[in-house]
Amino acid sequence: MTPAAPNRPLSPAVRDLLELAGHNDFDRVRGRIENVSGCARPVQLVGQSLTVDGATGEVLHAFNTAEEPTGRLLVPCGNRRASRCPACSRVYAADTFHLIRAGLVGGKAVPEAVRTHPRVFATLTAPSFGAVHSRPTTPTGRRLPCRCGEWHASDDAALGTPVRPDSYDYPGAVLWNAHASALWARFTTYLRREVAALLGMTQKALTAVLRVSFAKVAEYQRRGLVHFHAVIRFDGPEGSATPPPRDATADVLIVAVRNAARRVELTLDSDAVGERVLRWGKQLDVREIAGFGAGAELTDKAVAAYIAKYATKGAESSGTVDQPLYCRACDGRGRVADLDCRPCGGTGQREPVALLPAERHARQMIRTCWELGQLPEFAELKLWKWAHMLGFRGHFSTKSRRYSTTLGALRDVRRAWRRDQAAARLGLVERDGGSTLVVESSLSYAGSGYRAGEELLAATVRYERALARQLACEGELGFSTGGAAR
Repeated sequence: MTPAAPNRPLSPAVRDLLELAGHNDFDRVRGRIENVSGCARPVQLVGQSLTVDGATGEVLHAFNTAEEPTGRLLVPCGNRRASRCPACSRVYAADTFHLIRAGLVGGKAVPEAVRTHPRVFATLTAPSFGAVHSRPTTPTGRRLPCRCGEWHASDDAALGTPVRPDSYDYPGAVLWNAHASALWARFTTYLRREVAALLGMTQKALTAVLRVSFAKVAEYQRRGLVHFHAVIRFDGPEGSATPPPRDATADVLIVAVRNAARRVELTLDSDAVGERVLRWGKQLDVREIAGFGAGAELTDKAVAAYIAKYATKGAESSGTVDQPLYCRACDGRGRVADLDCRPCGGTGQREPVALLPAERHARQMIRTCWELGQLPEFAELKLWKWAHMLGFRGHFSTKSRRYSTTLGALRDVRRAWRRDQAAARLGLVERDGGSTLVVESSLSYAGSGYRAGEELLAATVRYERALARQLACEGELGFSTGGAAR
């Protein structure tokens, strides 16, 4: 006879889950978690909201979190980073995809005629600050050994790290990251000048007939330096609604991008690091974007998907941490009211650099950020604040005003759709006479995250949705393969 297993105490999470499961409204608890798609750290709200008739003031529906099984309402955190919240980052990636694609094929208040405008996909990289381990190839694609003489595998942790760390220009790399956004701003200025020169116009005359629109996203290379992927487009003077001049072709745009990238320079002068001239790297890729179904690899759909993929990534993809290093209590200064900060012991750091769960190369870049950030000449860069970003302090995705729609507009549409769906479920419809439904809310912040048992439910929701996406993807691939076989 098999002996009975000894009684083991249940974990707090399991005990909390059993408590929730015993609740009369357990399905409502799970439903709330499903509504936020298993968000990693949802925002907790408490209070009430009223739906009233805009004309009569009659209360049509009342919601109070006190009536919820857990006493609060969960809403998504909205974090764009996949490392922080996979669920919310997928929504951000989808919004970015539609924003980019609308500027290529139309839609979202952008006319379809925009797909006839000249547009290119450009990648601007950082220069070299020292040899790093890599997997070089010839122009024909033949593999070559690394500079160290080894043949690295694609998942080798050494890739992107310096071949000779003691001679690698860490200050230059950090300062380049810190000024990457300024280099991009200068690039856009020079780009307009180059276009005017190629078309034989003054800049004022160019503004009257042509507008340069763009959308870009920053990506970290494994060596810890950012580079930019950008969609750049020629428009008429009123933006996407008007065509550019006939002589403003894709070839002109390609030449202008290359010329502008070569011209950009930014000079720094510091007693600590000497004079530095920051430029773009020699690796510059500029290609025309073809229409969907044109038989080319670089289609508008492929470009939008490529940019959206990198919109949810941060510096953590290069081996660093995804949270600020500085101590919040003293704002990284190490002192509060002329006394050493107790939480950080006067160091200004939330955690010593040596103990950070980061790659050695990334830790050295973080350390360099912290050291340069203490110098008066670099105080305005606030490198100590952006040390976890390896010095980069710009926005990951930006666009020109007339490129396409905005993320805010896309969120407004989604919010309105959800509001209409909720009203339909409650049987609330617009009243006769043109009166509208008005929501009066007094919900307030009560915290973030889940209860221990809710976290188990959220993990289940995330797993089920990931499995559904995988099966859907495999189904599409299977259908495609089957169709090709037939």
